[in-house]
Amino acid sequence: MKILKYILAIILILVILFLLLGVFRPSVSYECEVSVNKSPKESWAVMNDQDKLSKWIKGYKRSELVSGTAQTVGAVSNVFVDDRGKEMMMTETIKSVEENSHLEMEFSMDFMNMDYKISFNEEDNMTIIKSNSVTTGNGMFAKSMIALMPSAMKAQEQENLENLKKLIDSNTKNYFPVEEAAIEQLIED
Repeated sequence: MKILKYILAIILILVILFLLLGVFRPSVSYECEVSVNKSPKESWAVMNDQDKLSKWIKGYKRSELVSGTAQTVGAVSNVFVDDRGKEMMMTETIKSVEENSHLEMEFSMDFMNMDYKISFNEEDNMTIIKSNSVTTGNGMFAKSMIALMPSAMKAQEQENLENLKKLIDSNTKNYFPVEEAAIEQLIED
């Protein structure tokens, strides 16, 4: 009987410690970065290519616009991803967008919310793509789980950015045919 009391006491202490993680660290933040050999304009175009999202965002399936105008401040979309064989939906709200420069979004779902920013800065003929994420659990259990997962979340984001880098660096699609035609016309004149 005494052993059972000790086991229950240990379990209770572990549960309390687990919940305290969420009290002292209710959110986690992390930053990831890659550099590409293309302009911010081309990098931005590849990132926003709807046909390529599933090639760089792990588990991405589709997005459905709920309100607003796509790719503008205030636009709300439902984003569907594959989470270990189950479809999961999150709501994406665009908070700020400056073409070829940055995109800020908020993702929300039952388990957690995430503020996400991706930026494109030109440095030494390269584009530095940087993401900043702040993830907060919804509820004590979720906050405690999030407190245990920052390295896994950062690793996933870094993998996504590495996939985006590969797509951008290997891009051959002309996203700006009108500009190219105008330049060719100037050369001919």
